[in-house]
Amino acid sequence: MTSTDSVTPEGGRLAAEPATSPVTVESQRRGSRWIADWEPEDPEFWESTGRRIARRNLYHSVVAEHFGFAVWSLWSVLVLFMTAENGFSVTPDDKFLLVSMVTLVGAVLRLPYSFAVARFGGRNWTVFSALSLLVPTVAAALMVRNPDAPLWAFTLVAVLAGIGGGNFASSMTNINQFFPEREKGWALGLNAGAGNLGVAVVQLVGLLVIAVAGTAYPEIVPVIFLPFVLLAGFLAWRYMDNLVAARTNYSSYRAVLRDRHCWLISFLYIGTFGSFIGFGFAFGLVLQNDFGRTPLQAASLTFLGPLLGSFSRPLGGSLADRFGGARVTLWTFVAMVAGTGVVLAASFVDSLPVFIAGFIVVFVLTGIGNGSTYKMIPGIYAARAESAIGAGADPAAARAEGRRRSGAVIGIAGAVGALGGMLINLTFRESYNQFGDATGAIAAFLVYYVACIVVTSVVYLRRPSSGTAGGSAVPAQAPAAHEVV
Repeated sequence: MTSTDSVTPEGGRLAAEPATSPVTVESQRRGSRWIADWEPEDPEFWESTGRRIARRNLYHSVVAEHFGFAVWSLWSVLVLFMTAENGFSVTPDDKFLLVSMVTLVGAVLRLPYSFAVARFGGRNWTVFSALSLLVPTVAAALMVRNPDAPLWAFTLVAVLAGIGGGNFASSMTNINQFFPEREKGWALGLNAGAGNLGVAVVQLVGLLVIAVAGTAYPEIVPVIFLPFVLLAGFLAWRYMDNLVAARTNYSSYRAVLRDRHCWLISFLYIGTFGSFIGFGFAFGLVLQNDFGRTPLQAASLTFLGPLLGSFSRPLGGSLADRFGGARVTLWTFVAMVAGTGVVLAASFVDSLPVFIAGFIVVFVLTGIGNGSTYKMIPGIYAARAESAIGAGADPAAARAEGRRRSGAVIGIAGAVGALGGMLINLTFRESYNQFGDATGAIAAFLVYYVACIVVTSVVYLRRPSSGTAGGSAVPAQAPAAHEVV
C-alpha cells in the first residue's frame, strides 16, 4: 500500500496523508504542517530543501521569542516608573524582590516549555506561547494605574510576565532540531540574540515614553506591545512547521539529568545568561540607588547593555563554530573577570562613567558567552553520537538521539541559567541590606566567573583519557574536547 506525501511551498517532505505507518497516521491527524522526513545532516537534502525551510522557521521563531523577552522584561522598566512622586510606596528592596520573582517564574517555565515543543510541535507551541503573552501585557497595563495597591498584588500581576521567559527554551529547543551541526552555533546564536534584543527594545520603549509623556503614564509601555504580540502569533501560525523528529520521549530528559555535563553547562550558563538577564533587570535600579539617577536618566542608559549583549550573542555562536565553544567560553569568562573588576573599582570610587563603561563591556561579554556556551551543547552530544556510530550503532538513530539529548540539555540549561538571573537580583538586594550599595554583589559575581574559568578549563579544554568514554564531555573515540565543543 502506498501513500502520497504532502510538501511545503519549498518542496520539503511532509507527513504522508494516507497513513501507512504510526508516524504518518499521527501526521495526518495533526494536520499538514508536520514534516515527517527531516535529515539536516544530509548535504543533498540540506542544499535542495532543508536550508530554506529551516531559515524560514528560524526567522519567524525569532519574532515570537523577541516579544517573549520584551514582555518578560516589562517590569524591569515599569519599576522605574514606581516612584514616590507617582504615588507608589515600594522601596528599593521591594523592587528587587519583584523583578526577582518575575525572573524566577520565567526560569521555572523554561523546562515545561521545552517539553511542550516535543509534545505539541514547534509551530503549534510558538503560536500558543506568543498569543498567551496578551495576558501579562494587559494585566500590567491595568495594574500600574493603581499605585496604592499592596506589594503582593503588584508581584502577583508581575509574575505573569514570567511566561515570556519560557519562550526562549521552546524556541531554542525547536530551532536546534532544524539545523545541521555545522550551522547550529550561528543559528542558535541568531535565534537567541534577536530574542534577547527584546530586553533592550522594551527599555528603549520605556525611555521613549518617559521622555515624551513623563513617568505618569506607565501603562503606555505594555499597551504598545499588544499589536506586536498578535503579529508574532499570526506569523508563527502562517509560516512555521512542526517536526515529527522533534517529538522527544522523556527518556532523553531522564538520561541527561544523570549526565554531569548537563549540570556543568548549566553552571556556566548561569554565569553568562544569568548575568545577562539579571543585569538587564537590575541595571536601572542600581543606577538609581548608587548614583542617584532619575527615571529618565536611568532609562537613557539601561538599554545599552542588553542591546549590545544581544547583538554579540550571534558573534559568540559564530566564533564558537570557528574556534570551538569551550575555547571561546573560557576567554569570555577571563574577560568578564577583568570587566567586573573594573565595575567593582568604579563602584568603590563612585565613578559613574567608568561604572557604566565596565558594565556595558560585561553585557557584551555575556552575549558572546551565551552563544559559545550553547554551541557546546550540540557539540558534546554530536561527538557522543559519532562515537556510538564508530562502535556499530545505527547512524540515523544515534544522531537523532544526540539531537534529542542536546535539545533536552538546551531546555534544562536555559531554565537553570534563567534562575541565575533571579540570584543576581537577590544578591543585589542582599548587598544593599548588608553594605548599603552594590559592591558586595559585584564582588560575588567576580568570584563566580573565576569558578566558571576553572570548570571550563579543567573539564572542556583537555584531551580525554582512554577511560573517559562514560563520563567525559567527549568519548575516547571522539576528537579532543577542545576540537569538538
